[in-house]
Amino acid sequence: MAASFPETAISTERLLLRPLVEDDAPGLATMMADDLVLAWTDLPHPFTEGYAAELARTLAPAHRAAGRGIVLAVTEHLTQRLVGLVELRNTDWRLRSTEISYVTAIWARGEGYAPEAVLGVAQWLFEDRGFLRLEMRTAAGNTAAQQVAQKIGGISEGVLRSAWIVRGESGEVVEESRSDLILWSLLPEDLESPELHRDGWHGDHRYVLRD
Repeated sequence: MAASFPETAISTERLLLRPLVEDDAPGLATMMADDLVLAWTDLPHPFTEGYAAELARTLAPAHRAAGRGIVLAVTEHLTQRLVGLVELRNTDWRLRSTEISYVTAIWARGEGYAPEAVLGVAQWLFEDRGFLRLEMRTAAGNTAAQQVAQKIGGISEGVLRSAWIVRGESGEVVEESRSDLILWSLLPEDLESPELHRDGWHGDHRYVLRD
Protein backbone atom coordinates (compact mmCIF):
# COMPACT_ATOMS: atom_id res chain seq x y z
CA MET A 1 0.00 0.00 0.00
CA ALA A 2 1.31 3.45 -0.94
CA ALA A 3 2.33 5.86 1.78
CA SER A 4 -0.04 8.77 2.16
CA PHE A 5 -0.56 11.95 4.12
CA PRO A 6 -2.92 11.85 7.11
CA GLU A 7 -6.20 13.70 6.98
CA THR A 8 -5.26 16.71 9.05
CA ALA A 9 -5.61 20.45 9.49
CA ILE A 10 -2.86 23.02 9.90
CA SER A 11 -3.32 26.25 11.83
CA THR A 12 -1.17 29.37 11.33
CA GLU A 13 -1.47 32.85 12.83
CA ARG A 14 -4.44 33.89 10.66
CA LEU A 15 -5.37 30.79 8.70
CA LEU A 16 -6.74 27.28 9.01
CA LEU A 17 -5.81 24.80 6.29
CA ARG A 18 -8.23 21.87 6.32
CA PRO A 19 -9.68 19.18 4.07
CA LEU A 20 -12.24 20.33 1.52
CA VAL A 21 -15.92 19.77 2.24
CA GLU A 22 -18.83 19.90 -0.20
CA ASP A 23 -20.05 23.15 1.37
CA ASP A 24 -16.90 24.77 -0.06
CA ALA A 25 -18.17 24.25 -3.61
CA PRO A 26 -19.81 27.66 -4.18
CA GLY A 27 -16.81 29.53 -2.77
CA LEU A 28 -14.38 27.42 -4.80
CA ALA A 29 -16.28 27.98 -8.03
CA THR A 30 -16.31 31.74 -7.42
CA MET A 31 -12.62 31.79 -6.54
CA MET A 32 -11.61 29.90 -9.66
CA ALA A 33 -13.65 32.11 -12.02
CA ASP A 34 -10.71 34.48 -12.36
CA ASP A 35 -8.47 35.29 -15.30
CA LEU A 36 -5.24 34.74 -13.34
CA VAL A 37 -6.37 31.31 -12.11
CA LEU A 38 -7.20 30.39 -15.71
CA ALA A 39 -3.86 31.69 -16.96
CA TRP A 40 -1.43 30.20 -14.46
CA THR A 41 -3.00 26.91 -13.34
CA ASP A 42 -4.02 23.64 -14.98
CA LEU A 43 -7.36 23.55 -13.15
CA PRO A 44 -10.44 22.70 -15.23
CA HIS A 45 -12.17 25.54 -17.06
CA PRO A 46 -14.91 26.31 -16.38
CA PHE A 47 -14.48 25.31 -12.73
CA THR A 48 -18.10 24.58 -11.86
CA GLU A 49 -19.77 24.03 -8.49
CA GLY A 50 -20.41 20.45 -9.60
CA TYR A 51 -16.69 19.85 -10.19
CA ALA A 52 -15.84 21.57 -6.88
CA ALA A 53 -18.23 19.25 -5.03
CA GLU A 54 -16.73 16.22 -6.79
CA LEU A 55 -13.24 17.44 -5.86
CA ALA A 56 -14.21 17.61 -2.19
CA ARG A 57 -16.22 14.37 -2.19
CA THR A 58 -14.03 12.00 -4.22
CA LEU A 59 -11.09 13.47 -6.15
CA ALA A 60 -9.19 15.07 -3.25
CA PRO A 61 -9.65 12.08 -0.90
CA ALA A 62 -8.50 9.71 -3.66
CA HIS A 63 -5.47 11.94 -4.35
CA ARG A 64 -4.48 11.70 -0.67
CA ALA A 65 -5.23 7.99 -0.27
CA ALA A 66 -3.14 7.10 -3.33
CA GLY A 67 -0.13 8.88 -1.84
CA ARG A 68 0.10 11.49 -4.59
CA GLY A 69 -0.38 14.46 -2.27
CA ILE A 70 -3.07 16.36 -0.40
CA VAL A 71 -5.54 19.18 -1.15
CA LEU A 72 -6.32 21.73 1.58
CA ALA A 73 -8.82 24.57 1.74
CA VAL A 74 -7.34 27.77 3.19
CA THR A 75 -9.75 29.70 5.43
CA GLU A 76 -9.54 32.72 7.73
CA HIS A 77 -9.71 32.02 11.43
CA LEU A 78 -11.89 35.05 12.15
CA THR A 79 -14.47 34.68 9.38
CA GLN A 80 -14.07 31.04 8.25
CA ARG A 81 -14.18 32.49 4.75
CA LEU A 82 -12.40 30.54 2.00
CA VAL A 83 -9.34 32.50 0.90
CA GLY A 84 -7.39 29.95 -1.10
CA LEU A 85 -6.44 26.41 -2.02
CA VAL A 86 -3.15 24.57 -1.49
CA GLU A 87 -2.23 21.29 -3.18
CA LEU A 88 0.72 18.96 -2.73
CA ARG A 89 1.38 16.82 -5.80
CA ASN A 90 4.02 14.61 -7.43
CA THR A 91 5.05 13.29 -4.02
CA ASP A 92 8.11 11.02 -3.92
CA TRP A 93 8.05 9.08 -0.66
CA ARG A 94 11.52 7.60 -1.12
CA LEU A 95 13.09 11.03 -1.63
CA ARG A 96 10.71 12.64 0.89
CA SER A 97 10.00 15.33 -1.66
CA THR A 98 6.80 16.92 -2.96
CA GLU A 99 5.61 19.89 -5.03
CA ILE A 100 3.26 22.62 -3.81
CA SER A 101 0.84 24.79 -5.78
CA TYR A 102 -1.45 27.48 -4.43
CA VAL A 103 -4.35 29.71 -5.44
CA THR A 104 -5.54 32.82 -3.61
CA ALA A 105 -8.99 34.38 -4.02
CA ILE A 106 -8.89 37.68 -5.88
CA TRP A 107 -10.27 39.64 -2.90
CA ALA A 108 -7.62 38.18 -0.54
CA ARG A 109 -4.54 38.96 -2.62
CA GLY A 110 -1.97 41.33 -1.19
CA GLU A 111 -2.64 40.24 2.41
CA GLY A 112 0.26 37.79 2.66
CA TYR A 113 -2.05 34.78 2.90
CA ALA A 114 -0.25 32.72 0.24
CA PRO A 115 3.22 32.81 1.86
CA GLU A 116 1.68 32.24 5.29
CA ALA A 117 -0.20 29.16 4.04
CA VAL A 118 2.75 27.76 2.09
CA LEU A 119 5.14 28.31 4.99
CA GLY A 120 2.73 26.56 7.36
CA VAL A 121 2.59 23.55 5.04
CA ALA A 122 6.39 23.57 4.68
CA GLN A 123 6.89 23.56 8.45
CA TRP A 124 4.40 20.71 8.81
CA LEU A 125 6.10 18.71 6.07
CA PHE A 126 9.60 19.13 7.46
CA GLU A 127 8.93 18.94 11.20
CA ASP A 128 5.98 16.56 11.42
CA ARG A 129 6.20 14.40 8.29
CA GLY A 130 9.99 14.16 7.91
CA PHE A 131 10.15 15.60 4.39
CA LEU A 132 13.43 16.95 3.09
CA ARG A 133 12.47 18.93 -0.02
CA LEU A 134 9.56 21.07 -1.19
CA GLU A 135 9.38 22.22 -4.81
CA MET A 136 7.49 25.06 -6.47
CA ARG A 137 7.13 25.67 -10.20
CA THR A 138 6.07 29.15 -11.31
CA ALA A 139 5.33 30.28 -14.85
CA ALA A 140 7.85 32.81 -16.14
CA GLY A 141 5.23 35.57 -16.22
CA ASN A 142 3.66 34.79 -12.85
CA THR A 143 5.52 37.34 -10.74
CA ALA A 144 3.08 37.05 -7.80
CA ALA A 145 3.82 33.33 -7.39
CA GLN A 146 7.55 34.04 -7.68
CA GLN A 147 7.29 36.59 -4.87
CA VAL A 148 5.63 33.97 -2.66
CA ALA A 149 8.50 31.57 -3.30
CA GLN A 150 11.03 34.28 -2.46
CA LYS A 151 9.23 35.40 0.72
CA ILE A 152 9.31 31.92 2.25
CA GLY A 153 13.01 31.49 1.47
CA GLY A 154 12.74 29.41 -1.71
CA ILE A 155 15.86 29.03 -3.84
CA SER A 156 15.58 29.39 -7.61
CA GLU A 157 17.28 26.39 -9.19
CA GLY A 158 16.82 27.22 -12.86
CA VAL A 159 14.40 27.34 -15.76
CA LEU A 160 12.43 24.47 -17.26
CA ARG A 161 12.10 25.59 -20.86
CA SER A 162 8.69 25.45 -22.56
CA ALA A 163 7.38 23.26 -19.72
CA TRP A 164 3.93 24.79 -19.13
CA ILE A 165 0.77 25.87 -20.90
CA VAL A 166 -0.50 29.40 -20.21
CA ARG A 167 -4.16 30.04 -20.97
CA GLY A 168 -6.20 33.13 -21.77
CA GLU A 169 -9.70 33.84 -22.98
CA SER A 170 -10.58 35.58 -26.23
CA GLY A 171 -14.33 35.87 -26.26
CA GLU A 172 -15.60 32.36 -25.55
CA VAL A 173 -12.41 30.71 -26.82
CA VAL A 174 -9.59 29.64 -24.49
CA GLU A 175 -6.27 30.32 -26.17
CA GLU A 176 -3.12 28.46 -25.10
CA SER A 177 0.58 29.26 -25.42
CA ARG A 178 3.72 27.65 -24.07
CA SER A 179 5.71 29.11 -21.17
CA ASP A 180 8.93 28.47 -19.30
CA LEU A 181 8.73 27.41 -15.66
CA ILE A 182 11.02 28.61 -12.87
CA LEU A 183 11.90 25.78 -10.48
CA TRP A 184 12.18 26.69 -6.78
CA SER A 185 13.11 24.51 -3.85
CA LEU A 186 12.82 24.78 -0.10
CA LEU A 187 14.81 22.57 2.31
CA PRO A 188 14.47 22.34 6.11
CA GLU A 189 17.61 24.40 6.65
CA ASP A 190 16.21 27.21 4.49
CA LEU A 191 13.58 27.93 7.15
CA GLU A 192 16.34 29.01 9.51
CA SER A 193 17.44 31.94 7.34
CA PRO A 194 17.86 35.31 9.11
CA GLU A 195 15.62 36.95 6.46
CA LEU A 196 12.63 34.83 7.48
CA HIS A 197 13.15 35.60 11.15
CA ARG A 198 13.50 39.32 10.44
CA ASP A 199 10.40 39.47 8.23
CA GLY A 200 8.26 37.56 10.70
CA TRP A 201 7.61 34.49 8.53
CA HIS A 202 9.28 32.11 10.97
CA GLY A 203 9.43 31.91 14.73
CA ASP A 204 6.48 32.98 16.87
CA HIS A 205 3.66 32.09 14.49
CA ARG A 206 4.23 28.44 13.66
CA TYR A 207 1.79 25.84 12.47
CA VAL A 208 -0.35 23.90 14.91
CA LEU A 209 -1.71 20.46 14.00
CA ARG A 210 -5.38 19.70 14.42
CA ASP A 211 -5.52 15.96 13.65
